Amino acid sequence: QVQLVESGGGLVQAGGSLRLSCAASGRTISSYAMGWFRQAPGKEREFVSYISRSARTTDYADSVKGRFTISRDNAKNTVYLQMNSLKPEDTAVYYCAARSRLGVSIIPSGYEYWGQGTQVTVSS
Repeated sequence: QVQLVESGGGLVQAGGSLRLSCAASGRTISSYAMGWFRQAPGKEREFVSYISRSARTTDYADSVKGRFTISRDNAKNTVYLQMNSLKPEDTAVYYCAARSRLGVSIIPSGYEYWGQGTQVTVSS
């Protein structure tokens, strides 16, 4: 079992940047592929980004490609999401998730463990 805790959210102006962190405990994240999802009020949770166990494979939602970068530091048991050129439509609660199965997954049911989320608000 792995526990995930997100941090780094906050209020930022459009065009600004934030770096989210997801710290894991209980088990090493090197055993898991990791994903970031987000959920805006009244909307379903949506895929943002994925990174494989080795970090050789990454994937992004079209809406964030070129602006967001996912990375991981297995030695620190932490995954990051660097978010640049933020837009008001990026406003949401951001969740990190861990996946033990192989292969990319862009659906929430593909992940077994979830953090509690961190709020990101982008003002116009």
